Amino acid sequence: FPLPQDNEYANEFTKMHDEFICNWNQAMSSGDTSSVEKMSDDYYVAFFNRGNEKPIIFTKQEAINGMEQSVKHFLGANKKFENRVIRLRDNENAVVFYEQLIVKDEEVLARLFTIENWRLINEKWMVIRETEEPIN
Repeated sequence: FPLPQDNEYANEFTKMHDEFICNWNQAMSSGDTSSVEKMSDDYYVAFFNRGNEKPIIFTKQEAINGMEQSVKHFLGANKKFENRVIRLRDNENAVVFYEQLIVKDEEVLARLFTIENWRLINEKWMVIRETEEPIN
């Protein structure tokens, strides 16, 4: 039985994710990633390289370290979330699909397919896992 995507839970989640996107652009200009560290304790990210190699898995702490390095490396760039699709599995689980672009001076520096899995934990939305894959 499909969950309607236009209910109050979907609207609340979308509003939170819109704020998450704004926080990402603040992090890209300030270098401070604390506002986007919304990962559950058991969070992990699977990063697929080009080709058929198995993904590289990063733990929460490795992902935070990587975010901090990435933000410093791309300081002043913008992170764009294009073609975003949000789907709620139920009232406590959501999936977000989008193309993530890092753009500086109108040049695309990185382009990734991203899938975020979110869960409502203690009344806060947290990312429980993420999948990223470069787009050629």
